[in-house]
Amino acid sequence: MVHDEDMCLMDRHLLTVLFDVSKINLGETVCLTFPLDPKIQEELEVEFSLESIPVPFEHIVTNGVLVSREISRLEVQINGGKMKKESTEKNFMLTVQGSYEETKNISLDSELHLTDSAVFHYIKDKQSALEIELSKKTCGTSSSNADEKVCLTLPLDSFSVEEEITIVKDKTINLRAQVKDWPKGLDVRLGYDLCVEEQMLIQKRKKIAAATLKKVLHLEKELQNHEVPVVAVMSTGGGARAFTALHGNLFGLQKLDLLNCISYITGSSGSTWTLSNLYEDVHWSQKDLSGAIAEARKNMIKNKMNLFSFENLKEYSQALEQRQKEGYKTCVTDFWGLIIDKALGNGNGSSTLSGQKHALTHGQNPLPIYMVLNTKDKYSLAEFKEWMEFTPFEVGVLKYGAYIRSEDFGSKFFMGRRMKKIPESHICYMKGMWSNVFSYNLLDAWRGLDTSEESCLHRYTRDKVVDIEESPPQPPTPHELNTQLVIPACKITKVLREIITKRITTSEFFNFLKEFQLNNGYLDNKNFDLWKDTTLDTFPNQLTETSEYLSLVDTAAYIDISYPPLMRPERKVDVILHLNYTSGSQTKALDEASRYFSKQGIPFPKVDLSHVKNKDLKECYILEDAGSSTAPIVVFFPLVNDTFRKYKAPGVERSPSEMKEGEVDVSSPHSPYGVQCFKYTEDNFDKLVNLTSYNIQNNKYLIHLALQKALERKRQQTK
Repeated sequence: MVHDEDMCLMDRHLLTVLFDVSKINLGETVCLTFPLDPKIQEELEVEFSLESIPVPFEHIVTNGVLVSREISRLEVQINGGKMKKESTEKNFMLTVQGSYEETKNISLDSELHLTDSAVFHYIKDKQSALEIELSKKTCGTSSSNADEKVCLTLPLDSFSVEEEITIVKDKTINLRAQVKDWPKGLDVRLGYDLCVEEQMLIQKRKKIAAATLKKVLHLEKELQNHEVPVVAVMSTGGGARAFTALHGNLFGLQKLDLLNCISYITGSSGSTWTLSNLYEDVHWSQKDLSGAIAEARKNMIKNKMNLFSFENLKEYSQALEQRQKEGYKTCVTDFWGLIIDKALGNGNGSSTLSGQKHALTHGQNPLPIYMVLNTKDKYSLAEFKEWMEFTPFEVGVLKYGAYIRSEDFGSKFFMGRRMKKIPESHICYMKGMWSNVFSYNLLDAWRGLDTSEESCLHRYTRDKVVDIEESPPQPPTPHELNTQLVIPACKITKVLREIITKRITTSEFFNFLKEFQLNNGYLDNKNFDLWKDTTLDTFPNQLTETSEYLSLVDTAAYIDISYPPLMRPERKVDVILHLNYTSGSQTKALDEASRYFSKQGIPFPKVDLSHVKNKDLKECYILEDAGSSTAPIVVFFPLVNDTFRKYKAPGVERSPSEMKEGEVDVSSPHSPYGVQCFKYTEDNFDKLVNLTSYNIQNNKYLIHLALQKALERKRQQTK
């Protein structure tokens, strides 16, 4: 970093040069010159010397992106011994920088002669030290109470297995420190493959799907396991509209006997409310969905004003207070979750995400996947976001290939080890987090107004990064980074950025990736490369592993989709039923998803339906990439009212007296299904469910066609 010292003796940061030291050979001393300002021929000369430092053998665990190192456990015991009468109290502050505990305070009372101990967990082969600060309150005759301080630093590598150290200050205080290896295994699964539980579930679903496909497609032969296409439902957000319409769409699939073909159902925002309720019943997809729809109807039409009654507010307050006691940070998102659960839930406020595993035991239901984005302060979602998925089995970040058991989400972790178990969140709080769409900041909102790839507001308020790498005589190795010059934004724009990137709220949970280190070749790892799309990916010290908390927001704040989990190559999804519930343009989210995946190099149909107005949209479209054998076939269902106006069932026309039932306004500004509507009339609820169920049933042929295309593609791949 280059600073300028001004007249007020305050250092002013001018610029930073980022140089990859891996370009220096071991044992080599190199003097390099970096151009800073070509206009005035300003340069920076730096000498680099790379020397070998002997390090002990260390067992590490890595998935090619994240690295977990060995942990040591330090136990420090302090004995007050015989203390003088005039010494009333002694306080010890013990610190191990970079440890999980960081700092521990121990107080010794002269009357009780207490012995206390402190425990620290730290990276075994990191050059750590125990810092001891003794504060003693003394009572003198010539002055008021004062504090005496004694400071001591003990390098941990100098400790034997057990060593006694004596500090003399008026008396003797004994300190005993013991270092041991901590062999606890990882509680974070490092790997991009699917967990064993999911693999077993999909095998069970394939057997069920094989029998179903033979029946509905009138196949002559039994399908072998490798011939069965993996079919998924992808649902979007849309508040109560998504909650209601998803019930109707699933009901339509059930009437076509297609629910048993589905292996995955993904959801974000409002559609997660439906999935959360359905999976309370361990056999929901095997039962007539009329019952679940009747329950949803009852919740949607009931009066919501009592949600804010004194009794309910008291109940919310007690629930949030209990959540704080359990160790969670609470915010308005948690309150929002309690409101949703009270308004639209099944009344089982103590259910959990991991509890939904009971609905998957025999492969009787598809695997539900809930979607959010991990964010970072002072950045818009265009600049920094990381896709996170939640299943009843695991919670993980796609980019890093790191997963924990769903019941451990919210607990404290250090270097992949669970350090403190915190009770699993009730599903109501998860609903609030999955649908906290109000977590926009001004830069996110500006993205919706600015059609350019990057707005001027983004460029104007962030640091300027310039590539100053000279063309090397030899091509760089794959993992080397180019030399860059970082010129900080001026003070005014920094203040402006802090203001415009301030989110109303985010859901904060302890970061289970904390203290992991990045593998040297993480940037070239094919799995990391698949999902890297932020300005910070080449800045390892600013990525998620350094954060205390995950800051989670609704995917609708960026693109209202829940596609990413289905695009993981390991899931090998062949057909995706895209159920769209977004407001405004029905094609915007699909168009944005297509462009996003194209940019990422992820196989996906290249589509552009932006020119088609909502009023001209058909009920269903098949989208595919004929040139790719790995891109999924997408069956797109926009939320439109087309032939339903004249037909009450496929092929059954309405009578003149039934025409009114076909008048379902899902697109005008005056629609009763606006995202702000949280209560429907019985008639409006029934119309939306009937419409979405009809749209599925009326396009039976196109769904079957997509399944047949997938079957043929599987046969070709086998050949």
